Formats: sequence, structure tokens, C-alpha cells
Amino acid sequence: MSDDQLTDQSAEFRENAAVKFLRATEVDTRMLGMIAALLLIWVGFHFYGKIFNGYGAFLTSRNLWNLSVQTSSIAVMATGMVLVIVTRHIDLSVGSVLGVTAMMMGVLQVWILPQYLGLGHPMIWIITVIAGIAFGAAIGTFHGFLIAYLGIPAFIVTLGGLLFWRGSAWWVARGETIAPVDSTFTLIGGGPYGTIGATGSWIVGILVCIAIVLLLMAGRRQRIRFGFPLRPMWAEYLIGGIGMALTLGAVLVMNSYPWPAGIVRRYAAANNIEVPEGGLFISHGFAIPVLVALAVAVGMTFLATRTRFGRYVFAIGGNPEAAELAGINTKKMTMMIFALMGALTGISAVIASARLNSATNALGQLDELYVIAAAVIGGTSFAGGIGTIYGAILGALVMQSLQSGMVLVGFDAAIQQMVVGGVLVTAVWVDTLYRKSSV
Repeated sequence: MSDDQLTDQSAEFRENAAVKFLRATEVDTRMLGMIAALLLIWVGFHFYGKIFNGYGAFLTSRNLWNLSVQTSSIAVMATGMVLVIVTRHIDLSVGSVLGVTAMMMGVLQVWILPQYLGLGHPMIWIITVIAGIAFGAAIGTFHGFLIAYLGIPAFIVTLGGLLFWRGSAWWVARGETIAPVDSTFTLIGGGPYGTIGATGSWIVGILVCIAIVLLLMAGRRQRIRFGFPLRPMWAEYLIGGIGMALTLGAVLVMNSYPWPAGIVRRYAAANNIEVPEGGLFISHGFAIPVLVALAVAVGMTFLATRTRFGRYVFAIGGNPEAAELAGINTKKMTMMIFALMGALTGISAVIASARLNSATNALGQLDELYVIAAAVIGGTSFAGGIGTIYGAILGALVMQSLQSGMVLVGFDAAIQQMVVGGVLVTAVWVDTLYRKSSV
């Protein structure tokens, strides 16, 4: 047998082994591609900084912690954008809705509620959060009504919303920045005090690991119950092991980022804690906005994959006419999807304004670009009917990693926008190629 034949057989064996592995583990190839791109971005920016700036700042606990917080707001909105795009619509107004909602919450908790409840009342932040989510949902419902019942294209409605709500954000306080917001409210935005610490993070990590094991066991029982093919046990162990390793690795990274020395000294003085000679190490742990984003991701995944609402969403996206003939109230569903998008934008407005410790009419500018890009990069197809929540979360992390990395290495703002635009176009092109190859 010649060397060429041996080489061909070896290549064929490797290809068959890869196909068998992917089939056995049922891993989404697009997700693998996104993870590979994410790792490439992280390693690339780290070594770029090390080579040209003398130090690599990207793969540090500080930057990765900040990256998780910065991604939270976009990730929350991206989960809703998946459902909007799946049903062949678009929402260009989310950034402006975030801005006006943040301004409304700022006015409520700084100018109005203290007059009736008193400054620092514990109900202020609760009322503010509920009002913000309700306000966002109301705007989304209004958009959905115009689209579903008046027949105005979503592109036009939300483009008009982008301009109208951005102007409204300025009009609420005539362009004035409202600050500072309620002290408890600011904890939702993260910061040293807006975290759950090392112990709380380990508890969350362990609970997530237990959930991974339980979900794998429940999924296997469901397959047996309905007679579906089972994954090999080695694949179950591999998936569970990787999931738990990533979870515990994230806990280690979050816990390895300490509070700044000045805040530690003030905290120690306020609580009569003696600071040792080498300093006091207090871990940040997971930030509250990260936990909020994870909770939203879990809830939206359940909604999209385990409920009638989710099945209807994908049925409408796959074939709107067939869905309507099957008895699905497509108009009501469209309005509900945009209402949900508005509510999620309200949650993002809470995170963004709390993190800034103020409300400004410029908050959320260009967020619509990042949210749409996150959903598309995550595998949501503009052709409708295809999209995943976890893909959107990964897409948001990719977009924020690009932005954060470019800031760290000193790229101009103009170059940052050019890169983001290029990534969005490339993502849509890749989606087109993927759909053609899968036909």
C-alpha cells in the first residue's frame, strides 16, 4: 500500500472518528465554533497586549470578572431578541427603551419616592425595579400591538421607537443626569458590595453542578420513557464532567479577584476587623448582575424549550401561515413576544443604571447593535425558526470580549465600531452558508 493511500485512510479515519464523536455527544457544531472563536479572541488579545504593551491584561481575574458584569445587560436583552428574530421580526429600539426606562427609574427613586416614603426607605428599590420592568413591558406591548394588529412592519415600528424613546429619555429630565440612585438599588449593578463573596459563589457553583447531573439523569429517563436513542454513557460522563469543570473554574476565577485595598480598609474599619500585615484578602465572587443574567437565561431556556409558548414561537418562525392555520393566534403571540422583549429590556435598564449609579439619557446607545449581533452570532437565523438562548449568551460574551479587548489594547472607538459592524455582517454570512449546507 502506498504512502498516499495510507494518508487518505488516516484522514478518513479521523473524519469518521470526529463525526462519531459529534453524533454520540450531540454537540452543536455551531456552539463549538463559537467557543473556539471566544477562546481565540481571549488568547489573541492577551498575547497582543503582552507583545505590544509589555503585559497581558485580558486573561486576568480582574478583567474576566469585569467582562462578566459588562456582558450581563446585553445578555439579558439578547435572550429576548432570539424570540423576536426567530419569529422573523426585529427590534431596533431596545437601546432607546433601556435609556428611557433608566431615566424613569431614576426620577422615581431620586425625586418622587423619597418625598412619600423617606430617603433610604427599603421599599424604594423594590418599587423602582417593579416599575422599570413594567414600564419596559408596556412599551414592548405597544410596539407589539402596532406590529401585530395594525400591520406596521417591525422594522419601521422599532426604528421609530429608537428615535422616539431616545428623545423621550432626554425629555424626562431635560438631559440632566440623575444621581445618586438608591444605595440598595446600586448593588444590582455589581461592584465590591454587589457580589455574593467566596462562600456564596461556591454554594452557587455546587448547586449548578448538582443541577447538571440531575438534568442529564432526567434527560436520559425521558429518552428511555419515549423510546428515543440514548447517548453512550461515556458521552454523558464527558458532558457532565466538562460542564462541572467549567462551572467550578468560573467560581475559582471570580473568587480570585480581591476587593481593592482602599475598600478593604474602609470595610475593616467599619466592622472592627484587624487587617494583617500582608493585607486582607476579600473575594468578589459572582456579581449580582451576573446571577440575574444566569437566572434570566435559565428561565428563558425553559420558556423556549419546555412550554407551549416556546413551541408556538418556533412554529410561527418556521412557517407563519401554517402556524395560523393550525390555530395559533399569531397576532397575540407577536404582541406577547414584544412585551417580553420590553420586560427584559427593563431588567437590563435596572442593571445598567445600577452599575452606573445614575441615570442618563445616553444610557443604552448602540445597545441594539450589540444585542442583535449577539443573537445572530449565537446562531439565531433571520430566516426564522432557528435560535437558542445559550447561543445568544455566548454571542453576547463574544461581542463584549471584542469590545473589552479592543479597549484594553488601545484601539480607537472608530475601529471598535468598524470591527463590530464587520463581525455582524460576517455572522449573517456564516448563517447563510450554514443554512445552505444543511439543506
